[in-house]
Amino acid sequence: MHVQNIGGKNMNWRRKSFILFIFLLSLLLAACGGNGNDTENNEKNNTANNEEKVIIYGSGGGPSALDPASVNDGETAKITEQVTEGLVGLDESFEVEPRLAHDWDISEDGLTYTFYLEEGVTFHDGTEFNAEAVKTNFERWSDPEHEFAFRDENYVYPRYVPIFGGEKGDEGHLIEEINVIDDYEIEFVLRRPDGIFLRNLTISSFNIMSPAALEEYGPDIDQHPVGTGPFKFVEWQKDESVTLEKFEDYREEGLPVVDKVIFEVIPENSARLIALRAGDIDIMDGVNVEDAESIEADDDLELIIRDENNFGYLGFNVEKEPFNDKSVRQAINYAIDREAIVEAMYGEYGRVATNPFPSSEIGYHEGIGYEFDLGKAREILEESGYADGLEIELWTLPIPRPYFPNPEAVSEIIQHDLAEIGIDVIIVNEEWATYLDSIDNGEQQMFMLGGTGINGDPSYGLNLQLREDSFGSGNNTFYHNPEVEKLLDEALEIIDEDERVEVYKEIQEIVAEDVPKIPLVHSRPLVAISKDVKNFVAHPTTSDKLLEVDIER
Repeated sequence: MHVQNIGGKNMNWRRKSFILFIFLLSLLLAACGGNGNDTENNEKNNTANNEEKVIIYGSGGGPSALDPASVNDGETAKITEQVTEGLVGLDESFEVEPRLAHDWDISEDGLTYTFYLEEGVTFHDGTEFNAEAVKTNFERWSDPEHEFAFRDENYVYPRYVPIFGGEKGDEGHLIEEINVIDDYEIEFVLRRPDGIFLRNLTISSFNIMSPAALEEYGPDIDQHPVGTGPFKFVEWQKDESVTLEKFEDYREEGLPVVDKVIFEVIPENSARLIALRAGDIDIMDGVNVEDAESIEADDDLELIIRDENNFGYLGFNVEKEPFNDKSVRQAINYAIDREAIVEAMYGEYGRVATNPFPSSEIGYHEGIGYEFDLGKAREILEESGYADGLEIELWTLPIPRPYFPNPEAVSEIIQHDLAEIGIDVIIVNEEWATYLDSIDNGEQQMFMLGGTGINGDPSYGLNLQLREDSFGSGNNTFYHNPEVEKLLDEALEIIDEDERVEVYKEIQEIVAEDVPKIPLVHSRPLVAISKDVKNFVAHPTTSDKLLEVDIER
């Protein structure tokens, strides 16, 4: 492995022409897109006449479910963060802030965390929020036999084990016990110190649901979320929209400001922009880079740039041929010109990635990577027995994501790059929910995905992607290296940040050599809003808080 800056600057004229062609073609296809789904527009106009304030948020895809604990995709979190809340949260600067717990104490040995809960808080179904509700939620996630775990209904909690080291009864399970001190005080006792336990509790997967709703809806709770958040769930029209309305009994007086929020699915970025300009929606994410200048010039719109907090990657199913051969994975790594992808598709809003987590998180290793080298790639393939080339499938994202706002164009550039070394790439397209289920089940050979930082520390992302017990629920490459898992365990127990960084760097070096995935890009995602929208702040996790957002028509 050649260790230096990723990417080659010496593309020949033919390669540059091809990438320019793909870029222009994507613009042409986008321009042909329709107006998107305007089914909510009449409701919006009617409610405006009644002085009801409605925000319509245009998204590229819909949620896969509505129980935040059962999924780990950003489209779901964008919605469930409005409906449910955790004990603590993160502000826009990634500082831990109070939510359902107004204060907390940590023992000197770092093993006991005591949380003091907000009083007088109710769930959307009118039942009381208290310490027993918190304990019930943590028990359903950690105990497969709990009545609300719903494991017999194939319910999974993809983030719990990677973050807390196991489930009830597992030797590695971080949480030894949870004690209800009184109605508004709860104590977590840990088996070992964990330097990021508090940060991990900010993750939306650990937001609290109503125990009464869990009993009422059973496994269908993922279609009927009931939390304590500023908005309560009204309706989910799959692949079309999710409607939320103001929770009148929300604990913060005067909030939320608007009466209703509708998340409307408009898959094409260009169609969402048309809808925004027409006034059919008020906020859109997934803005194409090439549209940024025109949005900035539009007096009716505002362009917002999120902080860099993500990564997009090309993944390999290492259990499937030919990717069970590390050398084939390395050859492909040499063959992809990431610098050209960033230049063509992201411009000033992206940069080449070297590691599988956001560069904004601690311990990011800038000193590793593969140089773009077609000759080296061909040589490795020949030595691996593929001198005559091979055919592989590339599953491409069906919807835009913050790290891949135009995934189809990126997949076509990859297809072209690999053709240069004799690899015939067949691009596979599936509907979003099917795509996620399929790669969880290991049906793919090669696939595109990514992630957004959610707690400011790489431990969550690394554990989710690299552990054997995350197969099919975050580790979609099915990569397992005992040495890496040992280092991940070590990092979790190190309180000193500088010491933990050194372990993270060692992990990154091993993973770069093994190549279960190829980090491609870090982006600064673009959001566009109507000038009528006030107090909107783009959160770096992409789960924007709409509590204080207002609209003035």
